[in-house]
Amino acid sequence: MDFADRLATLRRDRGLTQAALADRAGLNISQLHRYEAGTSEPSLAALRRLAVAQSVSADELVFDDTGRGPTDDKLRLAFEATQFLDKRERQTVTALLEAFLARHDTRDGHEGPRARRIRSADTPARRRRR
Repeated sequence: MDFADRLATLRRDRGLTQAALADRAGLNISQLHRYEAGTSEPSLAALRRLAVAQSVSADELVFDDTGRGPTDDKLRLAFEATQFLDKRERQTVTALLEAFLARHDTRDGHEGPRARRIRSADTPARRRRR
């Protein structure tokens, strides 16, 4: 289900008309109609207002039911288990995962979705200071 369908479905599930949701979210009804028709996408601010107006997370509006987590059950369970690690252990897991993904991106000659952020925000000099 795409964003437009999720937005309309959530609105109907809550018993709201387009006019009522537009009023709650502080949007023009014609703009909300364009969002639900799929001819326009909301700004981050509008997305936030739509989520708050319907008492849902922005993730619930943007992503489908499967969310953004791993589809592989073994990997998903391993990620879930990290909630029991202490802060330092979670940092270690994060560093290992980022290093593995960076190696993969370098080997395959492309940058992944987080490559620029990792390289600019987490340089080796910054890692040593932690």
